Amino acid sequence: MYIYEHKNWPQFTYDDSKITDLLAKVSFAQGQILGRMQELGFDLRKEAVLINLTEEIIKSSEIEGEILNTKQVRSSIAKRLNIRNESAVDSNHHIDGIVNMMIDATHNFDADLTLERLYGWHAALFPTGYSGMYKIKVAALRDDRDGPMQVVSNKGNREIVYYQAPAATLLYQYMQDFLKWLNIPDNENALVKAAISHLWFITLHPFEDGNGRIARAITDMMLAKAENTGYRFYSMSSEIQKQKNEYYKILEYTQKGSLNITNWIVWFLNCLLSSIKDSQQLITGILQKAKIWQKFSQIKLDENQRKIINMLLDGFEGNLTSGKWAKICKCSQDTAIRSIRYLMQNKILKQVGAGRSTHYIIYCED
Repeated sequence: MYIYEHKNWPQFTYDDSKITDLLAKVSFAQGQILGRMQELGFDLRKEAVLINLTEEIIKSSEIEGEILNTKQVRSSIAKRLNIRNESAVDSNHHIDGIVNMMIDATHNFDADLTLERLYGWHAALFPTGYSGMYKIKVAALRDDRDGPMQVVSNKGNREIVYYQAPAATLLYQYMQDFLKWLNIPDNENALVKAAISHLWFITLHPFEDGNGRIARAITDMMLAKAENTGYRFYSMSSEIQKQKNEYYKILEYTQKGSLNITNWIVWFLNCLLSSIKDSQQLITGILQKAKIWQKFSQIKLDENQRKIINMLLDGFEGNLTSGKWAKICKCSQDTAIRSIRYLMQNKILKQVGAGRSTHYIIYCED
């Protein structure tokens, strides 16, 4: 029996005594991360948002087996939020759609979630009307014309059904029940409500495709509502990706269990706590970058020099050579070499290697 087949669906229950201490830990960690972010200043907070939102979008798609171009995602977010981005590239409509969905979810967290809004998110995920090579029903609830919605895998010659979603004929009413509960303020703990919303939506599986990504967007929206800020400083999807096998196991266990979903809530809160703790490293890195720029503040730098320094601090792909400098900045090799020498003289860059292996890194005093 699936969870939605129980007589009292969707009257979820859980054991308060098993989540109280965990809720306190998560709330404390949230307070710490939000406090540290306030110390960063406006520009650095925007950079943290850019990094985390990029990570959230990349990892949410990766969970579904889709690998997005990181530079395109970062550029699309930066353009949408008017954030300076030294490594800007053009992004495609598919990536722009995913970015628009996530920004709407997190920045408009106080707006009611409606079917029309969900249809807009779904259309943004599949702007061509295709999922891969297959045409799907976009911006509408699934109709099960090709059979029931199932989560399956193939092992040898056997097809294993892990889960079968509610029949399409029940979806409209089930979604109305879900959205009514989601939008009406109640006494439910905000973090518990985020956990339940993720489970409830993914259990309904209302669309032909994209359900996982939309479920995680709803989770981000509910977390933003819980924190009363559209700025995302940690990536829940990144942690889910790390625990992907456990994620699917707890979903299967819960969807085939009773309406007591304590174990799911415990897993969700532990996952959330881990994602918040991981973000502490990000803040440390941003603070280190700020200190480096403060050190360079008295040195006169042109636009290209600042661009290259930022690219190095953000994690330059491969090694920086004079040839790469010339290509990135669209200048001559001689101009690139002069710029590099200037930065070396001012102890901003230092040379590593010799001959063909010569490259340059940020100068760090021992």
